[in-house]
Amino acid sequence: MVSAATVIGFLLIMVVNTVIAAVSIRFFRLRLTTQWGAVVYTAVFIPLVYVVTTIVLSGVVGFGGSGVQDRGTALVLVWVIPLTLAVSLELFWMPAPDEVEMPERTR
Repeated sequence: MVSAATVIGFLLIMVVNTVIAAVSIRFFRLRLTTQWGAVVYTAVFIPLVYVVTTIVLSGVVGFGGSGVQDRGTALVLVWVIPLTLAVSLELFWMPAPDEVEMPERTR
């Protein structure tokens, strides 16, 4: 049986990872000039950040506990679902990068 603290810990890790991924993906889409640049940076940078946040939140801070015995399930909960949710939020809810007014760059 999974304790309430474990469920809350996993939900906290999922929320933190989703926010980090959503903000990073939005930043990449707005700042990079090519579509493939945003895809490559998202595919490389987000998993690296997830490693750090997962280690810090589940290891050092202790959120998540030892409630999930299967590593595959834990990986899906703290990596796949937040990344999928962040990508879907970016693609379906946020305006396209062409519609966003960016401030002029100063030299």
